[in-house]
Amino acid sequence: MSAPTPRYERAARRAQADGRIPALAVALHRADREPWVLTVGESGNPDHPLGVNSRFRIGSVTKTFTAVLVMQARDEGLLDLDQPISAHLDVPAHGDATIRRLLSHTAGFQREPHGDVWDTLVTPDAVRLVAELDRAERVLPNARRYHYSNLGLAVLGHLVARLRGGTWAEIVADRILGPLGLTRTTVATPPEAVVGYVVDAYSDAARPEPPVDLGGVGPAAQLWSAAGDMARWAGFLASPEIVDPDGRVLAAATVDEMRWPLTTTDETLWAAGFGLGLILAPDGRRVMHVGHDGAMPGFLAGVYGRRGGEGDPGALGCAVLGSSGTAGETNELVHELLRLAVDLDPAEIRPWRAAPPAPVTYRSVLGRWWSEGSEFVFGWHDGRLQARAVGAPAGRPPAIFEPLPGEPDVLRTVSGREAGERLRLTRDDAGSVTRMHWATYRFTRLQEGFDGGLASDGPL
Repeated sequence: MSAPTPRYERAARRAQADGRIPALAVALHRADREPWVLTVGESGNPDHPLGVNSRFRIGSVTKTFTAVLVMQARDEGLLDLDQPISAHLDVPAHGDATIRRLLSHTAGFQREPHGDVWDTLVTPDAVRLVAELDRAERVLPNARRYHYSNLGLAVLGHLVARLRGGTWAEIVADRILGPLGLTRTTVATPPEAVVGYVVDAYSDAARPEPPVDLGGVGPAAQLWSAAGDMARWAGFLASPEIVDPDGRVLAAATVDEMRWPLTTTDETLWAAGFGLGLILAPDGRRVMHVGHDGAMPGFLAGVYGRRGGEGDPGALGCAVLGSSGTAGETNELVHELLRLAVDLDPAEIRPWRAAPPAPVTYRSVLGRWWSEGSEFVFGWHDGRLQARAVGAPAGRPPAIFEPLPGEPDVLRTVSGREAGERLRLTRDDAGSVTRMHWATYRFTRLQEGFDGGLASDGPL
């Protein structure tokens, strides 16, 4: 990255100054540029001045790692998302809570483990956290609505650890941090740790916050990391097919499943949603920021990747890590930098190039069709059959089809409109497609009513 960096830097320096953040580290990751990293302020660590290797608490961004561990176990057949946790953990209460509900914060678990953990700064170990579930409340009925819970994600972390036969710390290092090369992300406090502060609201004084080891709550918020690592992680959440093309950590289709919104976080203001362990923040014009915020005593973090929209280069991720627990500018800056990245330095427009024609078996499908009185256009692009409704909003992706194995005349909708439904082709004696049924609705070359009569014929 070169030309836009003064604008990025000014935005970061403004956030650090306005937010009165002792140490701020920001990074942008994208598929078509070298990473950009900036640090502003002082680490508070006399042995390790602030720099690109400085480590910050990332708080609840940790939950995205735990969620990926859960999905890995699902993909390997070790669990089912709709199983109750009691299928894998011996719990004294709330065993009916399903894994999917806990991932999406809709199981009704209270926010924290039993006890005033943020008063005492003493948290239970993994065994005690699970054993004391009967002392924790279901503050809302199961599936009633969104209610954020550190307890719920901590339980899932230990559930996966039980299935894998290790600790959560061992598994996250072995199955995510190592394969993705996130070498500056750790469970334990690293030597390069910056000091976290509470900044006085009425003066420029800053008081160091006490260090906190979360013990059994670790799967919800324990990790330390550097901005560069977290920007790469955000890029993975946005574009796993680019950051992890071999699917060593997780199949791209599974990350896509995690990004599907399962609930809103506010019933009257649909400005954010939650998927499977991921916060989903719409940014207009079919753009989504996906990731998580984090908070720990003395620290705030924002880690998000950007999906969709014109100019997105792919694997676009941003991390903003700050050493103040009170500066909301930290969480605002991550979204500002993602917007600036595509506004100031959009991806290059790739030239169109001619490609091989559609296979003979699908050429008679191409062109205009009618269904339910509306017009659709079927085409062959990027090696697959696609369809769009005429007049669909600009930027809406097409429906994409793939033939079922051994059945070229029956295709599955793999994305877009009617995803999952079948498209069935009917041919004449010459082999040309004359009629189609998509999600059981009839498609014809001329506009027909449901009785099969031509619209142009008027009344019968």
